[in-house]
Amino acid sequence: MITVAKDGSGDFTKVQDAINSIPKENTQPITIFIKSGTYTELLTIDRPYLTLEGEEVTSTILTFHNYANMLMEDGMKRGTFRSQSVFIDTHDFTAKNITFENSAGLGREVGQALAVYIDGDCIYFENCHFLGDQDTIFTGPLPPTVIQKNGFVGPKEFAPRINGRHLYRNCFICGGVDFIFGSATAFFDHCEIYSNRHEEGAIQGYTTAASTAEGQEYGYVFSECRFTSDCPPNSVYLGRPWRNFAKTVLINCYLGEHIRKEGWHNWNKPEAETTTFYAEYHSTGPGAAPESRVPWSHQLEDPTDFSMDKVLGDWKPSLQ
Repeated sequence: MITVAKDGSGDFTKVQDAINSIPKENTQPITIFIKSGTYTELLTIDRPYLTLEGEEVTSTILTFHNYANMLMEDGMKRGTFRSQSVFIDTHDFTAKNITFENSAGLGREVGQALAVYIDGDCIYFENCHFLGDQDTIFTGPLPPTVIQKNGFVGPKEFAPRINGRHLYRNCFICGGVDFIFGSATAFFDHCEIYSNRHEEGAIQGYTTAASTAEGQEYGYVFSECRFTSDCPPNSVYLGRPWRNFAKTVLINCYLGEHIRKEGWHNWNKPEAETTTFYAEYHSTGPGAAPESRVPWSHQLEDPTDFSMDKVLGDWKPSLQ
């Protein structure tokens, strides 16, 4: 085990230095234990079979403050996919008891500001917090094609698009606009999904913005999760399609009163209503309104096809 401690009592004082001490082609499970502290570092995690374990989730904080509207030296804006605090570009990675944060501020002021950019398979988060506002978690890969010129400028712009599987278990995820977005197959188990309150506007935000690839079996599945907020009633959508084949399913979730009765938004793309798959099974709470949902969403009679085993396939992370 490698230990990181800001006070010098470990092997390293910086998280990136500890990561860099591991061979890039690592083949053995390695744990980096991070003692409590706020580590203001722009991190790249590109070693496989690595676990980052924090001493305590609320006191072990990995943070940075880049944002999309920030001007680069060449006069170009940083953009969404260079705004992340932590870039996870590997496979077989686990994080436990850590807060991942982008501290840049509100999306209406700074634009997109990712806490984590994740592009890999077999990625597991347990008891982690993700703090941001617009685009908190990007579950890569990128969609196949860009809509706006230079929209994908970043480390994976020209990389092959490979669907990865992610598991978020007992995590707290907060944001305002599209704060869980991307193309991965991602299962959220017993997580709290918290929508930030904005002072202006009847619509306070959109929880998800999946870009599931055409033909991909699963996108996002939320199981036994709680959708909470201090936003006004009926002001937050469950999701909208970043790309037209978006898939998002809620199984046995509690929905607070902030969730809009229609549930889902088409992002002003009527054609997406015939290609998306938005569904719920036994939603509860004041935001659960199956009779008022948009007609192109679904109420499932049987959730069996959306179990963790079905969604993640032959990958079986070690659950504590």
